[in-house]
Order: sequence, then C-alpha cells, then structure tokens
Amino acid sequence: MTTQTVSSKQQNRASQFWALTKPRVTMMAVFCAVIGMFLGTSDGLPSLSLVLYATVGIWLLTGAAFAVNCLAEREIDARMARTARRPMALGNISVSQTVVFALVIGGAGMWVLYSLVNPLTMWLTFVTFLGYAIIYTMILKPSTPQNIVIGGLSGAMPPALGWAAVANDVPMEAWLLVLIIFVWTPPHFWALALYRRDDYAKSGLPMLPVTHGMKFTQFHVWLYSIALAATTLLPFAVQMSGLIYLVSAVILNAVFLRHAWKIYRHYTDLIARKAFTWSIVYLGLLFLALLVDHYIKL
Repeated sequence: MTTQTVSSKQQNRASQFWALTKPRVTMMAVFCAVIGMFLGTSDGLPSLSLVLYATVGIWLLTGAAFAVNCLAEREIDARMARTARRPMALGNISVSQTVVFALVIGGAGMWVLYSLVNPLTMWLTFVTFLGYAIIYTMILKPSTPQNIVIGGLSGAMPPALGWAAVANDVPMEAWLLVLIIFVWTPPHFWALALYRRDDYAKSGLPMLPVTHGMKFTQFHVWLYSIALAATTLLPFAVQMSGLIYLVSAVILNAVFLRHAWKIYRHYTDLIARKAFTWSIVYLGLLFLALLVDHYIKL
C-alpha cells in the first residue's frame, strides 16, 4: 500500500466524520450565533478572541448533536434517498466510533465554553444539545407530526448562545431572535417535507405531509409564514432595530410570503424546492440585516 493510498483513506475517513456534523446546517447555526455575539455587544465590537472561542465551542457541541442524530437515525437514513449516503447509513462508521467522536468533540466544546467563554453559555449550549439530540431526535421526531414545531426551540437557540457568550446574560432581545428562528422553522422544514413526502413515507417518520396530507401541510406553510412575517417586525417594534432592518424585513418577507402562497395555492414539487432554498437565504439575509442595522442607524 502506497503512502498516497494511506493518505487518501485517512482523508476519506476524516471527511466521513466531518459529514456526521452536518457542516452546512452547523454553519448556519453558528452564523446565527455569531450575529448574536455582535448584537449582544452594545458598545463597539465584541472581543475577537471571545468570538473565536465561542464560535469553536458552539460549533463543536452543535456538531456533536448532529453526530448523535446521525447515530439515532442511521436505519431511517438508510431508507431515504436524501440521506442514504450519510456515513452511518452506509455503515462506513460504526456506532462505537460515532459515540466516541460525539463525546470527544462535545466534551471539547463544553470545556472551551466553560473555560474560555463563560459557564452560562456552556450550560445553555449543553441544554440545546440535549434538546436536539435527545428530546427532538429520539422522542418527538418519531412520535408526533408536530415534532418540528415542538422541537424547533433547540434549533432556534444559537442567537441566544451567541448573546450569552459576550454579555453573560440572555435578555429579551436575544429571545426575540430565538422566536424568529422558532417560527421560521416549520415553514422551512415543511417545504422540504412536501417535496420529499415519498421519502418520509418510506422512513416511517410521522411528518405532516404523510400524516395529514398535502393540502393541510400547504395551508400550514402559509399560516406559519404569515406568523413569521409578523414576528420579524418585533425587533423594530421594541426599538431593538431601526429602518434598515425594517425595510429589509418587509422585502424579505414579501418574497417569503410569495413562495408560501404558491405552495398553498399552486403547489408543485419545484415550487416547494424553491421555497425551501429561499427560506435558507431568507434567514441569512434577515440576520445580516440585523447586524448592519446594529452598526448603522437611520
């Protein structure tokens, strides 16, 4: 066996462990946490070292939560086209390896947050880990079609984690950001579940399009999108943000509602796929608008 072959296998194994952390989803969560760090700094910029330590710690614990999710859902993932190529679904990584990996990166994340950030952030992130890896993945997701609604709180926590990292506190403004992601999650995920309904039917998971049908889910995408549009106006209403954010939110919500209306009244799988993609862009731009507005007041 050549050195090049060994190196290639090592890189492949590393990429498989990396895939366990669902890096794209983790990146969005960490992005929202970082925005929370900047918004939680009332005067100037947050400490660069603090942002770095908090980002690393939150990333590690988030990755550990997703690794546990992959472990718990490995048989379900193997039945779904969308997830069949995940490392555990393919059997490329063993249960014991995944457990050790999750313990190592999760433990490292807790140490970083406790020692280099503050205990509050560590405990909040750990509770978020439990909420996603245990309560959502193992209890809610396989048992109720409202899993994404009830369990959405854990996925909505990153802004509060970031805020806690710099302020050692989680004020009302931070919880407003959590609320925005909490209300955003159902229409975002149900758009995916709609065009992947056959996949979810095979999985055995009680997703809303499978248990209650397409029309019911389409209506609830529209309903939650209206609620989301209203929720995103709260930062302006409580004078947390100004005109830059307000104008941005109105424009972004107009596009989001247009996608949701199409899902409700003119459904096709392509429309749902486009809505799902836009929902990710929407959240990123909305939080970016909050950041810009924080430093540029009109």
